[in-house]
Amino acid sequence: MTDPALFLAALAVAFLVPGPDMMLVIQTGAARGRAHVAASAAGLGLARAGHVVLSAVGLAAVVAASPLAYEVIRWAGAAYLAVLGVKILRAPSLLPGAAAGGPTGGPLAASVRRGLATSALNPKAYLFTSVLLPQFVDPAAGGVGAQFALLGAVLVAVGAGFDLVFGFAGGALGRLARGHGLVERVQRWVFGTVLIGFGLRLAAA
Repeated sequence: MTDPALFLAALAVAFLVPGPDMMLVIQTGAARGRAHVAASAAGLGLARAGHVVLSAVGLAAVVAASPLAYEVIRWAGAAYLAVLGVKILRAPSLLPGAAAGGPTGGPLAASVRRGLATSALNPKAYLFTSVLLPQFVDPAAGGVGAQFALLGAVLVAVGAGFDLVFGFAGGALGRLARGHGLVERVQRWVFGTVLIGFGLRLAAA
């Protein structure tokens, strides 16, 4: 890996930029609690690992360069985010224990799938990995596959760290809203409209 500090800085900047992944874990923390935050983070991590693999074999660049492939993923991702946002808007409450599925907020597998789908259906994530990772691979150092594996492991680990921090912050917001109906309704509308907004922005990209 060339210039690890610069690579970590680039990842930090990327994960600090508000996007669907961040909003998903914040909303999950507010609505379902820490266990579901970890499950969503696991799903996001699986998708990011897939992005790294595709980048390593060159498929991510092909997807980014193929108008048809990019459009299919883009519209699927936009529709998914919009549907997710509408479901949040229609939910009776975002308070932990009020989410669909009972006091645990539903099965953890559902949160894993939501995280996986949110990142897997974001074509910008493919573009990000296909552009970023090769810049920190040094063919002269040998072991290009091993370098990609190391970079990918770091990317997934750093992303998981940010996901957990944002998700636990969302949990604090959920606890703040407990017993305050107006605050809870505002949170629900913010989460829902922001996710729909991300979907519309992706559709218009």
